[in-house]
Amino acid sequence: MSCDDDDGVGASVSINETGSDFGGDVTGNGGSTQQVYTWNNPEFTVDWNMDITATPGSSFNLRIDDTDDRNVLDQTLRVGLGDDSRSGVSLPGARGQWTITVTLTDFNGDGSFSISPGD
Repeated sequence: MSCDDDDGVGASVSINETGSDFGGDVTGNGGSTQQVYTWNNPEFTVDWNMDITATPGSSFNLRIDDTDDRNVLDQTLRVGLGDDSRSGVSLPGARGQWTITVTLTDFNGDGSFSISPGD
């Protein structure tokens, strides 16, 4: 899905991994978008990874809320501010349908993310 304006500027998220793992690719040519997905997590945590190769000013946010709408992860990569990749383990949450929100802001470049059930 993408969000384009009249100037041909856009950003998109494409999901290429569903099932026990969840992940996708992000691309953009200066646009912004927010996409929300649900994913069944049979565990209490997730292992996550995100990376970008983009121009300065681009940002990529990955937010995950558990089945009780408690935030277990909120990470943002901003080009020029810190690393261009991050990974780790989320805070613990309740098993079930988790909400994954991917937000791209003024995004010019590409990247990816992956989420797997934790231990």
